[in-house]
Amino acid sequence: MATTPIRAKKNPSRNPSSGLRSNRLGLRTTPAQAALIQIAAETMQKSVTEFVLSSACEKAEQTLLDQRFFMVDEQTWLQFEEALERPAQKKKGLQSLLAEGAIWE
Repeated sequence: MATTPIRAKKNPSRNPSSGLRSNRLGLRTTPAQAALIQIAAETMQKSVTEFVLSSACEKAEQTLLDQRFFMVDEQTWLQFEEALERPAQKKKGLQSLLAEGAIWE
């Protein structure tokens, strides 16, 4: 059985002298997952590291944006604005609760 040596691909977009990458992430994959990622990276003309890192960062940014940014239709937005503009209501139960001292005091 002949073996084929694995050679690292040269990628002009990488700058090894930048020193920016100093942390490592370890991943365990199934052979099918590894093959899928490898094919996708090659399709995008990126190394597996670049592909996984950019994909993970894009997903992380989207996850964080989903926690801070939300979209609603015009009718929902108008209802939201109306609720914000309404004068505050005084709730007797809430006023008496806030007037009580804290239980630890």
